[in-house]
Amino acid sequence: MSGDMWRWTCLGLHLVFCTVGPSSATRLLPSHPKKPFLTFSSESTEISFNHLVVDKRKGSIYLGAINWIYKLSSDLVVEARHETGPDIDNPKCYPPRLVQPCNEPLTSTNNVNKMLLIDYKENRLIACGSLYQGICKLLRLDDLFKLGEPFHNKEHYLSGVNESGSVYGVIVSYSNMDDKLFIATAVDGKPEYFPTISSRKLPKNSEAEGMFAYVFHDEFVASMIKIPSDTFTIIPDFDIYYIYGFSSGNFVYFLTLQPEMISPSGSTTKEQVYTSKLVRLCKEDTAFNSYVELPIGCEKNGVEYRLLQAAYLSKAGSILARSLGILPEDDVLFTVFSKGQKRKLKSLDESALCIFLLKKINDRIKDRLQSCYRGEGTLDLAWLKVKDIHCSSALLTIDDNFCGLDMNAPLGVSEMVRGLPIFTEDQDRMTSVIAYIYKNHSLAFVGTKSGNLKKRLGTLPLGSFFWLSGYSSLGYLQGTPKGKFSPHPSPPPFPPISLDLV
Repeated sequence: MSGDMWRWTCLGLHLVFCTVGPSSATRLLPSHPKKPFLTFSSESTEISFNHLVVDKRKGSIYLGAINWIYKLSSDLVVEARHETGPDIDNPKCYPPRLVQPCNEPLTSTNNVNKMLLIDYKENRLIACGSLYQGICKLLRLDDLFKLGEPFHNKEHYLSGVNESGSVYGVIVSYSNMDDKLFIATAVDGKPEYFPTISSRKLPKNSEAEGMFAYVFHDEFVASMIKIPSDTFTIIPDFDIYYIYGFSSGNFVYFLTLQPEMISPSGSTTKEQVYTSKLVRLCKEDTAFNSYVELPIGCEKNGVEYRLLQAAYLSKAGSILARSLGILPEDDVLFTVFSKGQKRKLKSLDESALCIFLLKKINDRIKDRLQSCYRGEGTLDLAWLKVKDIHCSSALLTIDDNFCGLDMNAPLGVSEMVRGLPIFTEDQDRMTSVIAYIYKNHSLAFVGTKSGNLKKRLGTLPLGSFFWLSGYSSLGYLQGTPKGKFSPHPSPPPFPPISLDLV
């Protein structure tokens, strides 16, 4: 390895920097012998893996693939598998032929896994695919036995987009009632069929008629937001691409990538760019009056990183918390951005790993809510409100848990919230990230475009920058480099895992 691969930045009282060469770096490695990578490959080259989730209780690994769902042991031995396709279908059939005859030509069609989610409370796996406008199966965790497959109602069709990363789900659990499922999805120009974000019922009975029904729905209000058709007259290929989602406190969050039209400085014409935005909703808001979105990004040395690639929520840990002036149990959002705003599908190789403090994001949202309810500004949500709508004033107290009213909603924030850059990469674009606390340290593992897995140890921020105390490459992950990799969440000394993800 070159000296750059083992570069260590040492921050002392006077910010003394030092570099350790390869021979010295080897003494910093664990004393136990290097363990081999564990690998798992599909039986056919035509089967590619799309999603991976790990059972945090037992360590079992579930893989969502084209036409298959796999259950693996923690050492990557196949314990069960469930076939999901191919089947006769046509993406233009709505409702799908399972419900009524379709006049479109039907062909054998692969089922691309678009969402894989563990429902711990009911011991089941929610696996949603691309067949039949995006219906889902509920599978028993132990053996992948099919518990249910609702498809009769329009609420059962989550998204007809034939892409593996087009749907994201977050489960909100309750001790004394049925859980609910927040679903966010790209709609591929079909807003009349699919809401871009919604909350659904998740009954205990996997065959219940109300499975995936909207939490609330009447003639005027529903637990959903649809993209208005007028939006497509301004941006014909408009869609919202959901990169990550999570729940924290009283809220559910989604991180997105959205196209928008801007006027470059000195230009009289508009051009389309992509903006990364965080979306927040109250868990208990059935009318979605609490919907707020704000732009996020990262900047270092004058270079803007605005295209979100991946994100992961973790706790700060005591060492990082002390440096940032927060509590160890506070939420920290690790994010990966690529440079610029103009390319979504072919992002530039320059990328940055950045962190956001969730508390600061929530404080910014509260400030915006307070100013809007003082009557200042507009709702500032161009894709949803094509015309500017002014905020209305109201005398009320807006605290940290304010969940909106049927006025001043949904609401956008115009000023971007900037993250703290931890590390930048100019050659091998970072594409995925995961983080956890180990011995009070906050560790982040980053996957790259070429298949490398890198580890970061964050300790001390300086001004607006986040300095590294360590950097190492954990080796090459076998298989197609473009795949996103989610490492096993257990701390060392578990052996590294390699999966052929596409």
